[in-house]
Amino acid sequence: YEKFRDALSKLVLNDSSLIYEPEVSDALGFGFRCGFLGTLHMEVVRERLEREYDLDLISTAPSVEYEVLKTDGSIIKCDNPSQLPVPNEIDEIREPVVNTTTISPNEYVGNIITLCTSKRGIQKDMKYFGNQVSITFEMPLSSVIIDFFDQIKSSTKGFASIEYSLIGFQKSDLTKIDVLINNNKIDALSMIVHKSFSTSKAREIAKNLQKLIPRQMFDVPIQVALGAKIISRETVKAYRKNVTAKLYGGDVTRKMKLLEKQKQGKKKMKQLGKVSIPQDAFLNYFSSNE
Repeated sequence: YEKFRDALSKLVLNDSSLIYEPEVSDALGFGFRCGFLGTLHMEVVRERLEREYDLDLISTAPSVEYEVLKTDGSIIKCDNPSQLPVPNEIDEIREPVVNTTTISPNEYVGNIITLCTSKRGIQKDMKYFGNQVSITFEMPLSSVIIDFFDQIKSSTKGFASIEYSLIGFQKSDLTKIDVLINNNKIDALSMIVHKSFSTSKAREIAKNLQKLIPRQMFDVPIQVALGAKIISRETVKAYRKNVTAKLYGGDVTRKMKLLEKQKQGKKKMKQLGKVSIPQDAFLNYFSSNE
């Protein structure tokens, strides 16, 4: 941790766009919350830290700061899903909202409107300047910070330019979804999402994690929960040895006995086994397949 802090303080000297502050996570321990210009800047900074300072880092999903109005009238700010109070203490959750202005050639207007609407954007204005168009949307900041820039560039073949400015906080129907791997809740993978997207996002996260988590000697269940209710589940299948390969002839009960013995062994392994989650899982589990 000390080495990491020294490396960041040296890196900031020649990269003024990087900001950082100390952070503590229940699952990952001590670390830093960093601010980047975008995903490319983040990858460059991470590569430099790993190569130049010989560090082994884990990057987690970006998040925004929410305002939570509690039932007793107090307002708290939380930038981590684990800081959210229990549901019966929450009166409302407010999320930061931004005004985004996109300037692009005429032919990509449909692509931009479709993308912004899918990110819960509300169209506010549209102006034409010759064969260029300026489109203004009001959008939640959480939809903008993850992969919005990459998707805008992809849908406009790189021609669009975009800027955004913070308006303030607005009440929204948000909820927290938790990820359980092998029945253990992973704090760093929790997410605050809009209720209308919770089921589809849960399926997406479970499918992505199924691809990212390596196979073990036992089945690894991946569950995404909304409160106490499991809304999505995938399983990483176990490696299996063909225990019946040495058999030839004889009664079927010999085969059943060996398979039952293997089953019991897998069950015991599942109770004692620990799943190591690779670094890619923390950074890529929230990315959409698109």
